[in-house]
Amino acid sequence: MDISLTGVVPVVPTVFRDDEELDVGGTARVVDYLIDAGSDGLCLLANYSEQFSLTDDERGTLARTLIERVAGRVPVIVTASHYSVRIAAARARAAQDLGAAMVMLMPPFFGATMSVAGPAVIEYFERVADAVTIPIMVQDAPLSATPLPAGLLVDLVRRVPQVRYAKVEVPQAADKLHHLVTVLGELLPGPFDGEESVTLIPDLEAGARGTMPSSMVPAELGAVVRGYLSGHRAGAVSAWESLLPLIHYENRQCGLRAQKILLAEGGIIASERTRAPLGPVAPRTRRGLLELAAARDLLIMRWAR
Repeated sequence: MDISLTGVVPVVPTVFRDDEELDVGGTARVVDYLIDAGSDGLCLLANYSEQFSLTDDERGTLARTLIERVAGRVPVIVTASHYSVRIAAARARAAQDLGAAMVMLMPPFFGATMSVAGPAVIEYFERVADAVTIPIMVQDAPLSATPLPAGLLVDLVRRVPQVRYAKVEVPQAADKLHHLVTVLGELLPGPFDGEESVTLIPDLEAGARGTMPSSMVPAELGAVVRGYLSGHRAGAVSAWESLLPLIHYENRQCGLRAQKILLAEGGIIASERTRAPLGPVAPRTRRGLLELAAARDLLIMRWAR
């Protein structure tokens, strides 16, 4: 429970070959790039890792291999989300046993209609917390059909002390973050934003201490967060605004495929493939992304050169 994590913690994408088989070596190479980019931590098996398309065996292989690859250089967060609390607790325990510093959990849900009421959400997190001794990050994301209003998040943090981090990436994230920071104070040392850092500056101004973006521009976002937290607001805002067209394009046009396109174009991975039914972006969309990237001196485009 001693971890104190701030800054930029990108999600590690799962790399596939052209035949959609797992490319463990390629994924490990992305880990090296992200650490060289100055990432303060890494998140495995999240939604932007395409966790929803992985088998349980593949999840285990990736967690074990990538935590070994990191070798303690930065803290590792492993996503353990599942509708079943029994499975989520087992995933969390397995991650801890492999050396994860933290686990991340969405509230339990399934599909668009199977949601869970507030008291059951707290019980769910309590049972996962009973299985581990490491901190828990609650993920508040639009993907979930189980809502997490600010009042429920406050109750959750107060009732389950291991929930010390919150990744908030829903509409009006800044207002929710500000409420959590104001009410919870030191009980929530790790308020984070997400959604590719598209609302990063408003969220930092609301009290966020870090961001969990994709693997696309972690080095550049690191400069923004460190600058802001050290009191250099004007420079941080300017740097973020220069990235914003690219981040917005990722967020609204490409989704998780943007990072893979740039990783492949930069020579870090061999294939930008996603698993069906998630297909490639349209050629015109891909060209638009590459044009925006080419106009910026991005580490992702030169790290492997």
